[in-house]
Amino acid sequence: MSATTPDVIVIGAGIVGLAVAREVLARRPGAAVVVIEQEATVAAHQTGHNSGVVHGGIYYEPGSLKARLCVEGAELMYAYAAEHGIEHQRCGKLVVALGPEELPRLDELERRGRLNGVPGLRRLDAAGIREVEPRATGIAALHAPNTGIIDYAEVARVLHAELVEAGVAFHFGARVDGVADGAPCRIRVGATELRARRVIACAGLWSDRLARASGAEADPRIVPFRGAYLRLRRTPEPVVRAMVYPVPDPTLPFLGVHVTPHVDGSVMLGPTALMVGARDGYRLRTVRPRDLLETVAWPGTWRVARRFWRTGIDEILMAASKRAYLRAAAAYVPSLSLEDLDGSVHAGVRAQAIGADGALVDDFVISRAGAVAHVRNAPSPAATSAFALARELVDRIGLG
Repeated sequence: MSATTPDVIVIGAGIVGLAVAREVLARRPGAAVVVIEQEATVAAHQTGHNSGVVHGGIYYEPGSLKARLCVEGAELMYAYAAEHGIEHQRCGKLVVALGPEELPRLDELERRGRLNGVPGLRRLDAAGIREVEPRATGIAALHAPNTGIIDYAEVARVLHAELVEAGVAFHFGARVDGVADGAPCRIRVGATELRARRVIACAGLWSDRLARASGAEADPRIVPFRGAYLRLRRTPEPVVRAMVYPVPDPTLPFLGVHVTPHVDGSVMLGPTALMVGARDGYRLRTVRPRDLLETVAWPGTWRVARRFWRTGIDEILMAASKRAYLRAAAAYVPSLSLEDLDGSVHAGVRAQAIGADGALVDDFVISRAGAVAHVRNAPSPAATSAFALARELVDRIGLG
């Protein structure tokens, strides 16, 4: 690694870290920017293992970072995809209520969506649902036509190529062990100490660990949740044209099992949300002793388990039984059957921040110490929001 002092070091080559590097160059053309990534490639974790949804901004509390940055970020994502020829579709989303008991929650989502400025949002009755998505069923729904699909790993690869061409230096297979603010900032990579004028850490599943090693407080803690998707067999006509989602539980930051088409023409069911023993636990049998110990030693984990134990049992059942999994999706698309599954499973791990008090943190969390900014919580819709979140982060370190 170079012994010079770059203007900015970005830690993490997921989509948010890559968008940050691009934003720095947009504001300071010719700036010396370095990206450090512990894996061998970009998009190795959350960016390359998510649902590929460009979220509309319905779910988030008005005034929150998620609410503000998701709507803005979606338009920036669509613009970037169009500029660079990245395949994407604005196929729309239906959030469907099955019974009258869900209508108050649907009302609240509509209120949030309108306050958040979600484009084209409209309320549908049962006939309206069938008009948008003939195979879906329900008594009412919100239709968000601006919600779309994209391959975020492809976006990351295009960003990487663009940044390399612009002179950004990438160091793969290098794990950052700590960051100290100063003039300049100091970054520990094994036995090597690097220096930079500013540092933005976008460490994803390991963000809390890096923040603590850099002197930040322990709260909140990242607890990994594995989300598994089942893929449907290819058919001449896709099972659905639009995304079909349930009305989510407002006490949880997860959206429930939904039916989602993808840009490659496939359709996925999922995800589940199962707490696992590794931050890279893409396979259920993968357990990392340090990851597991940090999860079980965190008091917030046990408070979440006591509060949501019924939900946890349901998630275990769906992880163990494709029949139970399919039953959850077929409540919204009744034509689905076990014969429609192609037998494959796609899994990702969500970096969910949990407070010591058991609160499931439901907004982006950014901490700053001088010229150093740490992203402490950036699960969904971080990919959708990446370009807008990058602007926020670069603002936070005073790079106007």
